[in-house]
Amino acid sequence: MITLHSARVAATLERLYREAERRDRDVLPLARAQFEKSGTPYDDRAVAGLLDLAFIGVAPEVGRLLYQLVRLRRPKLVVEFGTSFGLSAIHIAAALADNGQGRLIATELNPEKAARAAEHLREAGLDEWVELRRGDAFETLIGVEEIDVLLLDGWKALYLPLLRGLEPAISAGALVVADDLKIMPEMLEPYVAYVRDPANGYSSSEIPLDDGLELSIRG
Repeated sequence: MITLHSARVAATLERLYREAERRDRDVLPLARAQFEKSGTPYDDRAVAGLLDLAFIGVAPEVGRLLYQLVRLRRPKLVVEFGTSFGLSAIHIAAALADNGQGRLIATELNPEKAARAAEHLREAGLDEWVELRRGDAFETLIGVEEIDVLLLDGWKALYLPLLRGLEPAISAGALVVADDLKIMPEMLEPYVAYVRDPANGYSSSEIPLDDGLELSIRG
């Protein structure tokens, strides 16, 4: 059986998505309203206090895509920037389990979210595939080597600096997935321009799922 569809994993995801819908329905409009009043580009870091309460996780269809990409790429190492409550980590770990190889290094700045993500991975029975690193990703990812899949889903303005900082460790043929293109296009404009410039060594395209993804392949 596909691990993603197993009773244990499916029940965990169903419960978490119900909770996410309740939380995010109230929190996200408040965050966006603050910026509409200010007239400045939407920057998630400026409303961190509100977003600490939200799941802001990947949609189910995006989770399934991550599962499929990891199954196809068969990575030895996946790195995730911005784990939140662990929805994307569960999808990735399920793919690693079905591949029978690899590991996920998941990073989360907020200690409460990191603790909840660890609980959810244990609940799904997938914690053995994941190393959860708490703290600033620019510090917790120092020394990481041979990244085969990189998921960017943390603070949007940090996508490009983190990508460039990790490039020496990103393997040829690696997949880089950046989430939330439609939510904060101003914040992500430098990142998108960088990965779509062939001179920087990527082949990159937008995937119109949920809030928009940028899928890039390292040359």
